[in-house]
Amino acid sequence: MRKLSGKTYWLVGASEGLGRALALRLSKAGCKLVLSARNMDRLQALAAELPGEVRCVTCDVSDKASVVAAAQDAGEIDGLVFLAGVYWPFPAREWDADQAESMFDVNLTGAARVLGQVVPAMIARGEGHIVMTGSLSGYRGLPGSIGYSSSKAGLMHLAESMYADLRGSGVDVQLANPGFIRTRLTDKNAFAMPFLMEPEQAADEMLILMRSQRFQRAFPKLFSLLFRGANFLPDWAYYRVFGSK
Repeated sequence: MRKLSGKTYWLVGASEGLGRALALRLSKAGCKLVLSARNMDRLQALAAELPGEVRCVTCDVSDKASVVAAAQDAGEIDGLVFLAGVYWPFPAREWDADQAESMFDVNLTGAARVLGQVVPAMIARGEGHIVMTGSLSGYRGLPGSIGYSSSKAGLMHLAESMYADLRGSGVDVQLANPGFIRTRLTDKNAFAMPFLMEPEQAADEMLILMRSQRFQRAFPKLFSLLFRGANFLPDWAYYRVFGSK
C-alpha cells in the first residue's frame, strides 16, 4: 500500500466537486496540500476547512504563463493530481466551436501544460506520483459529447503512454476513470445519469486508487463494465445503439 501521510500533493482543479472532496480526504490522511484553481476565494474557503498543512496557488491551466508561475509557487512536490476540467454537452450537428476548443484546451492540453512543469523534476529526482482524472466516457465515442469525451480519451491515452514510459523510473502514474459525479458540470445534462455519484463517493474511490499500486481504477464498478465492454462490440452493433437514428 502506498504511504500518503507526510507527502506533499499538488491538486490542480481543487476548488469544487471531486477536487474539493479529494482535498478533504487527503488532508485528513495526513497529506500536505497545494491547492490550485482559478478562483482564490474558493480555494481559501476550502483551505479553512482542512485539518492539515495547506497552501493556495491560483492557476489557469489554459494559460501557460499561469501554469509556469503556479508550478514555481508550488515548489517541490511528491505528487500531482490533475482534476481540472470543463464540460458543455452538444452533438456534432450543433457544433459550438468555442466550447469544443475550450474543452480540449483545459481537459487535455491543460494537463500537458501542467505535466510539462512537473514531470522533468520528478524524473530528475527519481521519484514522484502522478494521478490523472479521465472518464468512463473516454473509452469510446458517445453521442452528444463532442469535445468532452474526445478530450478525456486523449487524456487517458496520455496517461497510458506515460505509464509505459515511466515504469522503473521511480515516477508512478495512475489513472482514475469516474462515471457521473454530481457537480455543476453534470447539472448541465438533461438526460438520466445512471449510477450518479456524490463527490465524496468518487473521492473515496480516488483514494483507494492512490493508496494502491494499480495503474487505473474505473468506477462505479458495475457501470464501468458497460463502458469497457463496449470496446469489444463491433462498430455495426455499437452504433446501432449509440448512433443517430
